[in-house]
Amino acid sequence: MSKKLLVVEDSRPIARVIKQIGEALNYQVTVAASLAEVEAILQGGESDFFAATIDYALPDANDGEAIACVLSHGIPSVVMTGKMDESTRQKILSQPVIDYIPKENSQAFLYLKRVLHWQLTNQGNGILVVDDSSSARNHVVELLKRRNFNVYVAENGQLALNVLAQHSDIKMVITDLEMPVMDGIELTNEIRKNYGRDQLAIIGISGASNGIHSARFIKNGADDFLRKPFCPEEFYCRITQNIESLNNIEQIQKAANTDYLTDLPNRRAFIRDAQASIAEYIKNKTPYALAMLDIDFFKRVNDNYGHDAGDHILKVLSLYMRKHFGNGLVARLGGEEFAIVLSGLDEDQLYNRLDDFRRAISVAQIAFGQEQINFSVSLGVIFNSDELLAKQMSLADNALYYAKENGRNQVSIVGALEES
Repeated sequence: MSKKLLVVEDSRPIARVIKQIGEALNYQVTVAASLAEVEAILQGGESDFFAATIDYALPDANDGEAIACVLSHGIPSVVMTGKMDESTRQKILSQPVIDYIPKENSQAFLYLKRVLHWQLTNQGNGILVVDDSSSARNHVVELLKRRNFNVYVAENGQLALNVLAQHSDIKMVITDLEMPVMDGIELTNEIRKNYGRDQLAIIGISGASNGIHSARFIKNGADDFLRKPFCPEEFYCRITQNIESLNNIEQIQKAANTDYLTDLPNRRAFIRDAQASIAEYIKNKTPYALAMLDIDFFKRVNDNYGHDAGDHILKVLSLYMRKHFGNGLVARLGGEEFAIVLSGLDEDQLYNRLDDFRRAISVAQIAFGQEQINFSVSLGVIFNSDELLAKQMSLADNALYYAKENGRNQVSIVGALEES
């Protein structure tokens, strides 16, 4: 269900732009052009807004009165203002707003889009605040909660390590320098032993006037530094920048390890993950199977129905693989060739799962436009091998080719092939 966004803006062109931004992010947008309209909307029972953007100066509220009105209903709000004086800025920031954005140019609306996007997605991002001062800790927590982050706290570095180990959603640690038991520099050092910069961001904080602390934090693995007292604007900019950097790295890594068409892991990711999984299975004596899979006569699909139909078949096959082997490792290696690693059952049960999948594919009628397309798959499988992954894949490939040479639409086993 889409979240509701209240847009308070008397300029129709600007309101239209903000509405388009909100709808592009899947918000359900309500527009009000005056304080009277805002009050009517909120007093009329419609106050369950997820967020609001508020124009500072309205025809019937020229001095920011609409801000207090919207905030009194507990609605997280971003203030848009054409006033740039310091007095207005301080007045806005003295209230618990998400942020304020000067309407200087088109960049203001790009920044607003980022803020509204992160309001929706920050609930999946945990931030750990480490400070022995309860007042300083609570101040940072309050700022973060306005931005919808999941917030965790610790009084010193040692406790912080315990909290970090317990919560996998933590993407950032904000740590004070001066703390008992373990200070911020030591904590940063310890975190970096287990978490790379692509996994976790660290921001150091210190009230000390000595400028060397920022360099010490960075040299020991921190990504950023803030000096107390800091203004909320700078705080939010640093937080957003570091969270966005982590998200960009995650997207790059996903692109590098994911097949663009089927969204399955690609060959690179499969080899990495299969090597780790198989090593664990061998160590724990867990029964497992590695299977190579190929679509039979795939060229005919492309020739008879077109390459769009071929792409559709590849996508449908990937959905079937997820459904049948959801707890296993599946990947598209390239073209019409796929790979599967299954574990936890005996050989007969593993074989039956693979063959059940094959049979389900062979009887499926795949709709594409006005056409109904039939296709089948062949598989080559090897069980419980302690060979290197490359060797196992080669042996399973040989079994796959045997299946294709001997009628297709079947599962061929490496051991049975050797005996024959």
